[in-house]
Amino acid sequence: MPRALLSGYSTTGDAHHATAPDPEGRGLRRAVSAALAMAGAAPSDVAHVNAHGTGTRLNDRAEAVVIREVYEAGAPTVTSAKGALGHTMGAAGAVEAALTVEALARGIAPPTANHIRPGPDTDGIDVVAGQARDQRIDLALSHSLGFGGHNTVLAFTAP
Repeated sequence: MPRALLSGYSTTGDAHHATAPDPEGRGLRRAVSAALAMAGAAPSDVAHVNAHGTGTRLNDRAEAVVIREVYEAGAPTVTSAKGALGHTMGAAGAVEAALTVEALARGIAPPTANHIRPGPDTDGIDVVAGQARDQRIDLALSHSLGFGGHNTVLAFTAP
């Protein structure tokens, strides 16, 4: 039996800067919208987001803008694996997708390691910190961001 279904995906480009993301997250916002449209879902349907969350000021700020503005009605839990794994560069998207599938399959939102003191960029975002949370997750999204403004969003649903 499958652990999850890939029900939507999208890839966009910011064309903003060689290394920095668009500060307003325009490309990521388009990728989230397109992945949700393919999945036949609305932002309020999203229960959990596996954020790319690199821990860099520019990336985290841009991603936080999108999370607050796109998901505000549904307020999903948000986690990132970077604090536990570091940045695995080219493998980051695959690792993030696998962790998103596991969160959905197990019904557990994993904690964001080393997220001790929320910063102003995470105000209004339900970052899972400290310990995992039991949670029903029917739709989870995985955000992956790359140099040059590459954005990929995968939407996973329960089988």
